[in-house]
Amino acid sequence: MNIRITPKYLSGKILVPPSKSISHRALIAAALADGESRIYNLLDCVDITDATIGALTALGAEIEQCDGYTRVRGIGKAPAEAFINCHESGSTLRFIMPIAAALGCRSSFDGRANLPNRPVTPYFDQFEKHGVKFLSKTMPYITEGRLTGGVYEIAGNISSQFITGFLFALALLEEDSVIKITSSLESRPYVDLTIDAMKTFGVTVEESENEYRIKGGQKYRPCDYTVEADMSQAAFFCVAKALGAELDIQGLNYDSLQGDREILRITDEFTKTGKAFDVNASQIPDLVPVLTVLGCFAEGTSYIRGCERLKIKECDRLAVTSEELNKLGGKVRVEGDTLVIEGVKELSGGECDCHTDHRIPMSLAVASQRCKHPVILRGAECVSKSYPNFFEDFRSLGGIADVI
Repeated sequence: MNIRITPKYLSGKILVPPSKSISHRALIAAALADGESRIYNLLDCVDITDATIGALTALGAEIEQCDGYTRVRGIGKAPAEAFINCHESGSTLRFIMPIAAALGCRSSFDGRANLPNRPVTPYFDQFEKHGVKFLSKTMPYITEGRLTGGVYEIAGNISSQFITGFLFALALLEEDSVIKITSSLESRPYVDLTIDAMKTFGVTVEESENEYRIKGGQKYRPCDYTVEADMSQAAFFCVAKALGAELDIQGLNYDSLQGDREILRITDEFTKTGKAFDVNASQIPDLVPVLTVLGCFAEGTSYIRGCERLKIKECDRLAVTSEELNKLGGKVRVEGDTLVIEGVKELSGGECDCHTDHRIPMSLAVASQRCKHPVILRGAECVSKSYPNFFEDFRSLGGIADVI
């Protein structure tokens, strides 16, 4: 799907969609519980409905969309073998792989687009030390065996998703386990979200410096759960507002554990000063594309640091974010793990490629407000990965986005 956006400031009320990160976690915890849970306000997108629900169903959970909620009946006894299509979801792959291993299920994990290139190296190392073999170390990955408890050593600067996967899985074992973080932990707030979801479903984790202790023999308990609004998606509208849109952004939990709540502070400061900013994004990587848009219109030169891991997202987000904004007239460059953005008064407009990365077209749509000429987005259908109704919401706020 190709879209032409005619520059216009947005205005009106917007209800932010549910959190994708929390939707993943609520579904998984509910599927690991013995009994029936109800999840309210679950996000409807490809990563959730196709990837994670599909994976949990393959492992034996029963998941049904009902009127106003999603009903989840826990896995109970896992099948002897499962074929799991993770589509393009790195979260699904990394969360579900150790869970399947803890259940003793021989599993095949497939996916598409850039997913085969996204690393699962910590699992190659730790699985084989704890009772699970990789029969294939290229996608489709095939695992066989059952995880055992003990000490798991994981670097914290690759992806917090590996830690989340092990936290969910190790609570299923009879033996106690310890996750030792061997380097600085980036994206810690996502681990906090995992621990909070586990606690809600009856499982506890003991935290200390660089360690997570998980007692064996714990049981996930079914419950009713409501998914809060997504700060990562709110970020697009927060930046749009900071750049001149008249928006009433509704549904946010200002006490959220989501690390991306940092967007509220950054855009508030920008609104007051209009000045360039210097941000370390190691804990908030999903904000980088839209923060780069904000930096394009700041007075001075902005720096977004700690972005090394963005090179292995749905695309190389460092290269792509700079490349596509520069097509519109931006002045963005990559220096190591840092994006350097020289502010301009306005962008010119032009034609961009979305690189099958959902955060790119949404960020460029926000940038279109301050363009002189239309912005054409090639491959904009990738928004379905996390926010399938983005362009409908964009139009409801007065945006002009025409399919071409």
